[in-house]
Amino acid sequence: MVPSEPPPSWLPGESIPPSLPIDLPGHGRRVFSIGGGKGGVGKSLVSVNLATYLAQLGRRVVLVDADPTGANLHLPVGAERAAMNPVLAEEEHKLEHQLQLTEVPGLRLLTAAVDPGDTGGLKSARKARMIAQLRNVQADDIVIDVGPGTGTSAVDLFLAADVGILVTIPEPAAIETTYRFVRACYIRDLRRALRADRTRLRGLDRILGELPHHPYPIELARHLSRVEPTLGEVAAQLLARTRPRIVVNQTRVKSDLELPGWMAQVAARRLGIAIDPLGAIEHDDAVWLAARHRKPLLVDNPSSKAGRGLERIARRVLALIPHRARELEAPGAIPRSPNHYERLLIPRGASEEEVRRAHKRQREVWAENGLATVSLFTPDEIAREHALLDEAHDVLLDPPRRRAYDVSVFPDHEAAPVPSPANRVLNDAIAAELRELQAQVARELGPDTEFTGMLLRRIRESRGIDIREIALKTKISGQHLSAIEDEAFDQLPPLVYVRGFLVELAKFLRLDPAQVGRTYLRRAKELLELRG
Repeated sequence: MVPSEPPPSWLPGESIPPSLPIDLPGHGRRVFSIGGGKGGVGKSLVSVNLATYLAQLGRRVVLVDADPTGANLHLPVGAERAAMNPVLAEEEHKLEHQLQLTEVPGLRLLTAAVDPGDTGGLKSARKARMIAQLRNVQADDIVIDVGPGTGTSAVDLFLAADVGILVTIPEPAAIETTYRFVRACYIRDLRRALRADRTRLRGLDRILGELPHHPYPIELARHLSRVEPTLGEVAAQLLARTRPRIVVNQTRVKSDLELPGWMAQVAARRLGIAIDPLGAIEHDDAVWLAARHRKPLLVDNPSSKAGRGLERIARRVLALIPHRARELEAPGAIPRSPNHYERLLIPRGASEEEVRRAHKRQREVWAENGLATVSLFTPDEIAREHALLDEAHDVLLDPPRRRAYDVSVFPDHEAAPVPSPANRVLNDAIAAELRELQAQVARELGPDTEFTGMLLRRIRESRGIDIREIALKTKISGQHLSAIEDEAFDQLPPLVYVRGFLVELAKFLRLDPAQVGRTYLRRAKELLELRG
């Protein structure tokens, strides 16, 4: 257990205050933890590249490799392997001297290595010492790779952050472990919240001993509300304030891209916890090549599919930080059973076609043997969910039954939207991400701007424009537009034709066609000469 000293300001959940001070972008230290339980899913990939992205923004960043037995983040960031365990240092001021320089400007590495042959997570004393030392380190941002497992070491380090990010892959074992990690985090946070009250803590331990190991948080909160109302109130508060983010790595098919939102929806229903989807990272050989080159992907190949996905996720993480303060002020409430509209995730004024599409979409989310429901629902429970979806579909498509249902459920009978919690958060994240990206792009544009394929892509993305929209308007094929952004000149016609493409693209993006064409083609000729 962490000693009972006053918790640092960035260690939430210690005493359940009404609100916690959260460092906003550009205003002091921010702490990010990356976990998820299962090893090999890409936690290191996300940690290294999030830290790299922050450092590229001019922030002073410390990357913490807290994997107790397999610390290896020194390889992709170009640092020497740690000669000693920094968390064993006696004096806290020594930690500054244990931070290793890396090949990424502004990024330093702290390795929580252990002695060879040691197993398990960080011991309580080591963990408490490292957390205490990190409180005093001179840095703007701290990114913690908590390592694999659901032990107290990984869970405590995950909770010791402003933003916790779960990483998984579209495989049943990884998804099951992710849900188990969330459940372990909730119970651990609940015990920490009661640490100062030994009587209530013993009461909680007694009740937990009577329930299944790692019970579902929403069921635990309901049980505590019945048998011990004071404990139930604390459990409900934590239920409302617990909000990890999730990234799905190594996606290959379209349904994999939908998985973050689907998992968020299923977790909200079964666990009672809101998990915000940050997006997905496509399976990409560029990740393997960057590992071979011992460089972060955002340095080795930022324009790759996975690189663009990681950059998009990093922007969304930063865009959502201001929301965290409001999340911690959310009133405690145990979620109730959804009505027909909430079950289909449609507004009350939805048309018949919207009802049909929503029903079909929700049947995919709750498919038998589907990935999103792994380990959380039995086949009988899935069948019951299908029956409830069918009932919602039938009622809302029958005008008399729908009117009667609306009157019985909504006394005011006013049409109001019922957005999906996952979609609402993702839409907020996308809007905030676009604002941040627009600000970054605005700083890069000027009379002397050299237009590259990557910059043209960032300008397009900052304005929320899809390549298909440009292709439809300009009559330039989407393949050629993608090749321009990727600087894949072997997939483009001769440069004289590319000049015409650039003029039309610049007009669509409201840029200076002459400057875009001149600077891009000059760069294209130089790259073609270098490539022979």
